[in-house]
Amino acid sequence: MRAKFCVRTLLGRTLVLLAALACGSMRVEAQSFPSRPITFVVPAAPGGVTDLIARAIGQRLTENLGQPVIVEDKPGANNQIAAEIVAHAANDGYTLLISPEATFVINPYLYAKLPYDADKDFVPVSGLIKIHHALITHPSLPAKNVADLIALAKKEPGALNYGTYGLGSTGHLNMEMFEARAGVKLTPVHYKGAAPAMTDVIGGQIQMMFVSAGSAVQPAKAGQVNMLAFGGLQRLPSLANVPTIAESGLPGFEALSWFAMWAPAGTPPAIVDKLNAQAQGILADPAFRAKVMDPQFFEPIVGSPAQFADFIKKDAEKWQQVVRKAGITVQ
Repeated sequence: MRAKFCVRTLLGRTLVLLAALACGSMRVEAQSFPSRPITFVVPAAPGGVTDLIARAIGQRLTENLGQPVIVEDKPGANNQIAAEIVAHAANDGYTLLISPEATFVINPYLYAKLPYDADKDFVPVSGLIKIHHALITHPSLPAKNVADLIALAKKEPGALNYGTYGLGSTGHLNMEMFEARAGVKLTPVHYKGAAPAMTDVIGGQIQMMFVSAGSAVQPAKAGQVNMLAFGGLQRLPSLANVPTIAESGLPGFEALSWFAMWAPAGTPPAIVDKLNAQAQGILADPAFRAKVMDPQFFEPIVGSPAQFADFIKKDAEKWQQVVRKAGITVQ
């Protein structure tokens, strides 16, 4: 009995020692991180919002951490190319994904098969920004507000069309959600990005679309489009004369996109926490907000990795319902 007790005691002490050594190693690893350049993989072409926020965050991280942050744009396949690269990267914190929400809360319900597992291949690091959308129309459309638009759409189901940034994009699904809530039928016209869709709304080739508020402001001021409503739950102070869709007959309606940072699954929690603290500090900095966020109407996503994971889960549940109700599938 004494021998068994000694063996068990020795085994227990060994396990405790190993655990302590592992924790100590993780702390040292986090303290020394980063010791070489970090790569942000971005699933979009240069010049878009994802690329813009990745470069802005990357520049500040370079200054804060003393190591360069390299931005690699890998557009294509509705974010799948970039996501696959990061999913298969080393889980050491040196390869990160900066992506819009579609990669994680829309694609899993659109595609029968993906080259990555949104739940198993990644760990959430930090939310970055939200962009609320504006509902814009060509001035020739005889609708001056959301109620007018709904009434017009109900008279001739399917006669009105709208632009999207691609099948399954937030510009598409936010309008699908609008149709379901308003009880109307509209016809989508799919583009390969928001810019060409916006060009055709301005030109009158299509009648309306959801687009980021920042992109809509100048065309609206120039009289090229009408901004019927804002997709946030509260009015923007700088656009106080533009009502929200929620107050225009569709309570609780919110149209937005969001962007965030992920790491490969298995990345040490201490490194994830360090990156989260850095990102949150940058987003909270008044100078960064004034230079990068405020001009584009960006809103910060505040919280820890665990809080961000909860945010993702709730948003995924919402989009799963929208996609299934609309019956959208992509091969």
